Amino acid sequence: MKPVIEIFPLLLQPKNVVITFHQKPDADAMGSALGLYHFLKQIGHTVTVISPTNWSGFLSWMPGCKKVLDYEMQTAKANEVLTKAEWLFCLDFNTMDRTRKMGEILTNLSCTKILIDHHQQPQVEVFDYGISDVTKSSTAEMVYDLIIASGNGDKINVNVAECLYAGVMTDTGSFRFTSTTASVHRMVADLKERGLVHSQIHENLFDNFLESRFRFFGQVLLNRMEVFYEYNTALIAIPQTDLIKFNVKTGDTEGLVNFPLSIHGIKLAAIIIDRGDERKSSFRSKNGFDVNTFARKYFNGGGHFNAAGGKNAEPLVEVVQKFKAAIKENKEQLSSYQF
Repeated sequence: MKPVIEIFPLLLQPKNVVITFHQKPDADAMGSALGLYHFLKQIGHTVTVISPTNWSGFLSWMPGCKKVLDYEMQTAKANEVLTKAEWLFCLDFNTMDRTRKMGEILTNLSCTKILIDHHQQPQVEVFDYGISDVTKSSTAEMVYDLIIASGNGDKINVNVAECLYAGVMTDTGSFRFTSTTASVHRMVADLKERGLVHSQIHENLFDNFLESRFRFFGQVLLNRMEVFYEYNTALIAIPQTDLIKFNVKTGDTEGLVNFPLSIHGIKLAAIIIDRGDERKSSFRSKNGFDVNTFARKYFNGGGHFNAAGGKNAEPLVEVVQKFKAAIKENKEQLSSYQF
């Protein structure tokens, strides 16, 4: 994989460009993709954003989101676009299997593939150009850096700014996480000077949920959460019946894993959700526990040091038992905190 800076001299040559990201995109995936979309459109490229799956309704406000193709719902149209692609930008994922049904198709495309990502252990052999930097707060910050470094900072208009701000703000936990470096704050200051109204974006992302989501949160926090104080760990295991009862939609579980992490002394928080076809896990940590390694070792996943995920085919009860066995194996690391 060659350095991404080598594409800079080629940026002004119009191409058919496809931008994609991981399945069930979050605000960083969608925001970085649409920020890049608006930038590339300004310099003459024909650009299409393709999502491997559907996305959360609270992302639909983003400028350009209505033009994003849902691969699972618009497969024929998306495949037609992919066959014409000259450049493929892969954002916010490290391996092709994170694009679900698109993975094999993307791997086999003969076009130029460009990676922009901040997750550990990228599949570098698949990409022609790219940058993988785990020190970056978000892929949105990396897209901002790319635009600035390529000498096109003047192309950061309000549409680009709004999308990139959404990505960096959410991936830093509203600027709470340790990934919030000085460069993040300088980026936000620059976006503000370019016309960004940040308060509206917070409303768009956090004040647009249905009552049923909050009742769902109440149900799982009251009845599905276990706290293992001897391991400084909290677990929420959610059966599919809860998802059906509260009509849980894509994105409704976003942020739920952070609730148990805010309990005094908790070092590891986890959610395991029965999605029907698979069990999806999310892990968050603090005080030096590496959930990327934890997710890779036990749950077929990975991610960042303090935020990772995984998936399992086994029934929910078996995955929960696997989790409990895993925290016992990691007792020495998890039990270092004294209440």
